[in-house]
Amino acid sequence: MQLPSPIHQIHYNGKSFFIKRDDLIDPFISGNKWRKLKYILKDAASKNKKHLVTFGGAYSNHLLATASAAAKYQLKATAFVRGEEVNNEILALCKIFGLQLHFTDRESYRNKPALFEKYYGNDDEAYFIDEGGASYEATIGCAEITNELEEHFDHIFCAAGTGTTAAGLLKGINQLGLKTQLHVVTVLKGGDFIREEIAQYEQDISKLSLHIDYHFGGYAKTNKELISFIKDFSSKTGILIDPIYTGKMFYAINDLIEKKQISKDARILAIHTGGLFGIFGKIDEFDKIS
Repeated sequence: MQLPSPIHQIHYNGKSFFIKRDDLIDPFISGNKWRKLKYILKDAASKNKKHLVTFGGAYSNHLLATASAAAKYQLKATAFVRGEEVNNEILALCKIFGLQLHFTDRESYRNKPALFEKYYGNDDEAYFIDEGGASYEATIGCAEITNELEEHFDHIFCAAGTGTTAAGLLKGINQLGLKTQLHVVTVLKGGDFIREEIAQYEQDISKLSLHIDYHFGGYAKTNKELISFIKDFSSKTGILIDPIYTGKMFYAINDLIEKKQISKDARILAIHTGGLFGIFGKIDEFDKIS
């Protein structure tokens, strides 16, 4: 694993900012996935739990990361997959790593603790991992990102689905007393609830700025403008970004600088949280745009 992850300065369309390349930590347990799982795995080991049970959608990078981590540490792993049974590239990789899949109707999926209890309540070695790795342990791992920063940044950006990574970053900023504003770009429609999710883990949210208008229609939703931006950004920087999380974050950074809501002279750090396999679920949309 490549830790600490490197920081690269990039220049894009007349703008300059920095990227913390957490996507380079590991090919499969990349980005915030390793950050989240690090202390989850330690907690599981301390409780002698050898069977990881988690949850996610059919294109979940979290499922792939959990599958890879379980194989790496010789643990059994099972996942409840939301929706009807399907086959795709990510789930194929999960199965190669030994992940057992339970496809689950969306109504049952909503109550994850009940699913865990129903199927694995009597398994003393089973360990519950919430969707996306959301947990207190995950925030501790994500807080460590700030410990790796050797220079000052005026603004730190991250994308958010559950808010766990953002909560960890804010925790780290507060613990170190950094004079840095955390910008969280929500990838879900109606993402203002992320503020409350973050506040569950970190009380002081005074350095939090939430951007809820860059969701492009909602979670895993895209449009021609976003896809075109991703293709342009990746082709001009050599850094691949995805349409689910990081693409929306980098679009927001570019847009906020263009609108002069953030100075182009400010020191900006974007956290590249990996998740690149999510591109496979949108390949058709990329093919449509030249």
